[in-house]
Amino acid sequence: MSRKKSVLTDRPAAAGLSTSVASPAPSSARQARAERGEREERGGDSAARSSDSAAYRGQTVPPRSTLSAGLFEEAHRLFLARHLDARSGERRGRLERGHQYAEKLFLEQVWWPLLGSFDRLHPEYEIYDWNRRSQFLDFAFLPEGGGRIGIECDGFQSHIKDMDREKFSYALNRDSFLTGIGWKMLHFSFDDIQRRPDVCRMLLQLSVGPMLIDSRRERASLSPEEKDVLRTAWRLGRAIRPKDVMVRYKMSFRPARELLQSLSAQGLLNPRANGKQIRGYEPTGTFPFHLLD
Repeated sequence: MSRKKSVLTDRPAAAGLSTSVASPAPSSARQARAERGEREERGGDSAARSSDSAAYRGQTVPPRSTLSAGLFEEAHRLFLARHLDARSGERRGRLERGHQYAEKLFLEQVWWPLLGSFDRLHPEYEIYDWNRRSQFLDFAFLPEGGGRIGIECDGFQSHIKDMDREKFSYALNRDSFLTGIGWKMLHFSFDDIQRRPDVCRMLLQLSVGPMLIDSRRERASLSPEEKDVLRTAWRLGRAIRPKDVMVRYKMSFRPARELLQSLSAQGLLNPRANGKQIRGYEPTGTFPFHLLD
């Protein structure tokens, strides 16, 4: 019976169950030691395992621990405060009621890791249908170069299970109407936002990326030093630090940091922090060929 029990509990997550099993045979002991070593390599942490798994699947998004939760929380707080201060009446009330867990999770898991900024993003954005009836999108992205993207975070319960025929027809007609007047509508399920954010980031980048490139092409003009630092950042395969720039150009800390901050302000590098202190910068999006000619 003890041999069968050890087989049934032979999983990394069942590490605590081995103490209840009788002393194993030599082969079982070797197997237990091998499994224990394997667990130690994995770190025993589910978040680390999921990030390792994501890396194995070829995702380019860094593990959650490097995305700087502190930076996101502060940026999110300022983002909401700015839009609340600019609104009044029902538009303000809708933002207070409508921006909840799913919307924040979308920003944290999908938008922030991909873009690292909330510029030109509007939460609970008011639009009107063909009958001039007011509606609110979860988010609207209105880049400088033109174009309009509406983003909806859809839960299965509210958007599918509890939807009657009339609401279903209206939802389709509203999207068709918005598409006809120039909007691009994106829908992400709550399940994907929570469990498969890499898929959401990929789909978002397909729509947002071309708009950002067009916008940056119009306004970006890099100095020779900025171009070279940007190329170096893409070659390193890790976050570029002020120290890297100091060594390459034989300059002091302050101008090296200002070069990186300038590229970050133009949306070409994302800051990576340990706690509240920025430790380095990583490239964003795809390689900017049009900037480095």
